Amino acid sequence: MTGSHTVMDWERGARTGVPEVVFAQSKTEAQLRDIVAAHQSRNLPLLLTRLTDAHLAALSDLSVAFDALARTGVLNAPEMPARAPRLGIVSAGTSDLPVALEAFHTARFLGLDAELFPDLGVAGLWRLQDRLEEVAAFPLLIAVAGMEGALFSVLAGLVRAPVIAVPTSVGYGVSEGGKAALSSALASCAPGIVTVNIDNGFGAAAAARKFLTLSDPQSEG
Repeated sequence: MTGSHTVMDWERGARTGVPEVVFAQSKTEAQLRDIVAAHQSRNLPLLLTRLTDAHLAALSDLSVAFDALARTGVLNAPEMPARAPRLGIVSAGTSDLPVALEAFHTARFLGLDAELFPDLGVAGLWRLQDRLEEVAAFPLLIAVAGMEGALFSVLAGLVRAPVIAVPTSVGYGVSEGGKAALSSALASCAPGIVTVNIDNGFGAAAAARKFLTLSDPQSEG
């Protein structure tokens, strides 16, 4: 229990394979400070997501590693397991980077050896082609794209690995809000794509953790 506002699910990691992660967006500074203090008292790791600019300014005195672009904070980062599963994260454009970084930090927090490949969108297909050999070496990929979401189909048509598609709300006109990218991911003719909700980098990384550790239980830290 943290104050009178939050009941932490301390056993969630043992029960589900993914520990409770705190969605910060609608929480107050006082609530977040209590949550951090509760984890510090137990010497446990904590991941905060969707921190606001006000949170980042108000909580800067805490021993938390913040990434302002990803809007994440990590306390007591877990050590990477010796046999950490590998995960590739490919983002289409620089504007998609906040969501891709949320996926990256979540994956690292959950014990995955994640590598980020930014700005490989298909508007300049040569960028993906130049890195394709590296990208194709991963057993699982997360693809992050807004606008028309073409990266999902293109990537899944070039690699053996399954692809977790993360549509982002980057775009305007018919692409505004991520609906076009979501439809593109769901309607793709390239097999092997699964899709999470718009801007859900955390959800993609959590799914990747389950996929990778269930396929190789000895890799769990």
